[in-house]
Amino acid sequence: MSVATLLNYTYSDYANWEGDWELIEGIPVSMAPAPMKIHQRIASEVFFYLRQELQEECFECEVLYETDWKISNHTTVRPDIVLVCGDEGKQYITKAPRVIIEILSPSTAQKDETVKFELYEEEKVEYYILVYPNDLKAKVYKLEKNRYSKVGDFTKERLSFKDIECDIELDFKKVFQRFY
Repeated sequence: MSVATLLNYTYSDYANWEGDWELIEGIPVSMAPAPMKIHQRIASEVFFYLRQELQEECFECEVLYETDWKISNHTTVRPDIVLVCGDEGKQYITKAPRVIIEILSPSTAQKDETVKFELYEEEKVEYYILVYPNDLKAKVYKLEKNRYSKVGDFTKERLSFKDIECDIELDFKKVFQRFY
């Protein structure tokens, strides 16, 4: 019997756990200790910037910070930042976000670049953005024909989300300007 067969937890189990966890295909995954200060500062800048954009341009979408996304009864993740449109969930996100942004740390990089990359691609998250705080760089991926293709590396460029409900953009120069 495999470990995966033995560890087959559900959302009900997850909801009762103490501490910070994610649940991926029934397997509990401990989240890293509290993120480093630069992680939190960059996440705050991204969140603030996107929130301002939404307030000016779009009312059917919302930007959320560290909110559970219940994908199935056996998979719940907590991305750093999401842009979700038309989600009616009260307790957690119930549909695929349009954009997910993960701020990487040494302890989460491998999971974010592999496990979550594949999961978000499978769940058809339109944009997946990996932010590397020590490099002040973001790698942007866009879903095309059910696969992620790399849009590019962003340091001071603007990324336009013209193909989602809201015609907004994310200006990485403004996001990173306090860290140069």
